[in-house]
Amino acid sequence: MKAVEFQESTRQLLEEPLLEGASLDAKIRMLLRSEYLRRLGRYRHVDRLMTSKYGVQFNEFIARRIVKEKGFSWDVECDAMSWETAVSGIKTMERKLKELLSMDHV
Repeated sequence: MKAVEFQESTRQLLEEPLLEGASLDAKIRMLLRSEYLRRLGRYRHVDRLMTSKYGVQFNEFIARRIVKEKGFSWDVECDAMSWETAVSGIKTMERKLKELLSMDHV
């Protein structure tokens, strides 16, 4: 195993009651899980907003070429990019959460 060095202030933060009792590895995994869940929530929120705004799921939005249908307006282009980022982010965060969970069961 590779040794990792932390600043003293970081080490103190990791010893706070919120994370008390767990190994350093477990604490870092807990923090990663929390961050992945936070990002997943943000990406799902964007996906819900865009689905509501356009009345279709992202795949249908692309298949129907709604950006072209709406005249390639700046707002629709921005929405398409944000939505694509969110859909990709959902897949990535779900994959990372599965990986993290599988590590916990090894």
